[in-house]
Formats: sequence, C-alpha cells, structure tokens
Amino acid sequence: MKRLMILLTCTLLTLSACAPKFNQEEQVVQETDNKKQKAIIPKYNISNSYYRTILPFQPGEARGLVVENVNTRLDMDEFELGLMRIAQEKFSPSQYLFQQGQYLDRKTIESWLKRKQGNGEGLNPALGNEGTNEEKNKKHPLYISHILEHNYLIKTGNDKVQLGGVVIGLAMNSVHYYETEEGYPREVKISKSDMEKEGKKAAEEIVSRLRQIDGLREVPIVVGLFEQQPKSSIVPGHFFAVGYVDKGSNAIQDWEKINEEYYVFPSDEAEKNHRDDLVKFLNLKSDIEEFFPNYTGVIGRAFYRDDQLQQLTIDIVMQFYGKTEVIGFTQYVTGLLMEKMPDYMPISVYISSVRGPESIIIKSPDKNEPFVHIYQP
Repeated sequence: MKRLMILLTCTLLTLSACAPKFNQEEQVVQETDNKKQKAIIPKYNISNSYYRTILPFQPGEARGLVVENVNTRLDMDEFELGLMRIAQEKFSPSQYLFQQGQYLDRKTIESWLKRKQGNGEGLNPALGNEGTNEEKNKKHPLYISHILEHNYLIKTGNDKVQLGGVVIGLAMNSVHYYETEEGYPREVKISKSDMEKEGKKAAEEIVSRLRQIDGLREVPIVVGLFEQQPKSSIVPGHFFAVGYVDKGSNAIQDWEKINEEYYVFPSDEAEKNHRDDLVKFLNLKSDIEEFFPNYTGVIGRAFYRDDQLQQLTIDIVMQFYGKTEVIGFTQYVTGLLMEKMPDYMPISVYISSVRGPESIIIKSPDKNEPFVHIYQP
C-alpha cells in the first residue's frame, strides 16, 4: 500500500508539471467601434506558442478565399501558421487573443488582387495592350496571389477586450501561370528582387487603405511578405520580410529580413547548404530501408530559421501485411531515432501505407521519451 501511494504521488507530480494550464474561463465584453458583445476567453491553452481564440468563434470576412488563391495545401498551412509566428514578435500570446480578420471582406480582397485598371483598386500591374498575351504576361506577371488578415485582441480594464493589432500577410508568386491566346498553359518565373520590390510597394498601399477603415486608424499593423512555391513543389514557401507600422502611423517604419527556408531531404539544395543534417538523415533512411524487404519510401522536409534546424518531418510510405508489422516497424524506427539522431533535433515521423496513416512518432528535444501512436482500424 505504501508503494502504491508513492507511485500515485509521483504520477500526480508528473501530471501537474506537464499538463497545460487550466485557468478560469473569463467572460468579457468585446468592444468595436460599432457595437459591444459578450465573449468568452477559453480557460485552456495547449501551448505557450499558440494564441487562445476568443469565443464565440467569428469566421473571417474572407474565410475560404485562401484555398482559391494559394497553390498548395502546404503553402496554405505555412502561410497561416507563419503569419502567427511573425505576430508573436509584436503581440505576445500571453497577452493577446487571436481572431480571424474581421475588416477585409471577400469582395475587398478580390478587388485588391486584380490588375490595376483605370481608377480601380487592383494592386497587381495592368496587363497593357501591346504585344501578344504571352509577351504581356511575361512583362507584367501577377505578383500578389492572396492577402490574409489576422486580428489580435487585448484585454483592457473592466473585463473588456478590444482590437490591439492587425497582421497582414501578402502571398507573393514565385511563378506566374497564364495561357496563350490558343489556350496553352505557360509560366514565367519571378525573380526574388522583383517579388520583394512589388511586395513592399503593395504593402505600403495596403497600410494606407487600412488607415481609412473605421477601427483601424490607430492600431499597430504588421505586414509579412510570403514567397509562394510553384504548384509542383513538395515543400511549402516561407516568409522573407516583415514590416512594422506604429500606432497611428500611416507608413511602414522599418523592414526586417526573415531568414526561413524549407528543404527536401535528400536534395541538391540540402547537400549544398545543410550537409551535416542531410548525412544524418541519409544514415537513418538507409537503416529504415533495411528493416523490411518490402518497398519503403522515405522523404524528409526540414525547416530552418536563421540557418538553424527547427523541425525535421519524415514521411515513410511502406507496404504492410498486418498490424504486427506496423507495430514492429514503428518500434524499430523509434529506436533508431533515439539511438542515432541527435538530442537537439526535433523530429516528427509519419508512417503510412496504401490504407492510410499507420503510426506517428514525435521526438522533442525537451522530452526524454518520444510520443508514439499506432492507429487502430
């Protein structure tokens, strides 16, 4: 009985140290220029890296438009999550609450994404009248593919919350897709210098327009420029610049370079820029492929910030002939991660077959043991 009590005490201590914080749910009043409404601040925050979302959930005015304008699912996810990473530099998750954009509606964003025509609001260059369709598109590509708005709310006195800042993301095309007069698909690559120049020019205009909207005249604004990858890419794009607008200002005071990049493992780019990490991956890949005679595909995606590895995601596709094979293979890969990969390297492994997901393994630098889950039929 004494031993059981000790075990229970240790378990409770472990849970209290690792479990997320459950604060009391707060009822507040959300104030805007036009109205006041009751809202709830959730008591549960799964991580200090994430924002709590104020309830009831209010969909963004342009909800779903990102699916139409961004090339790949990978770009969609990184565009949204990367914009939240940028926001954290200005709006701390411990003080601010997240809300989807409430000021730029679908019609407005669609209007801004059009080509400039006469007195229109389009931010992309006019196509012009000289030359063939191919010549005009090569000379005047579409630079901006999407505009994303995030709102960040802050709690004030007397149980009230109000808008504390706005973050705008501009998804920039690295490739412009178009058709000839005959309907043949064509594409033109956009240089990074042109992408940056056009993105910063559009950002200045967007800030000026935001200041004319009720509720956005005074709040701080952050603008991030995102390089969208080609449609065929198997890695997402990345943010490459961020601009800050002080409270009440009408112009971007400062632009900062963001050094983020995704690499495919293996690839020539990874060999050139991150050879040591690639070698570790290749050794792991070789060990994995020796486990079963069945065909195994192993691909890695590495995310770097300031040339430091932030996350290595490994996808393993394999042919299994039973659940025992899944269990055995997952155990084997888990052992390889713990024995052969450096402790500092955060790794997520997703094992799948033709039937779908089979298991996942998460190895975190701050945890002594990995998280392992095997999907049940």
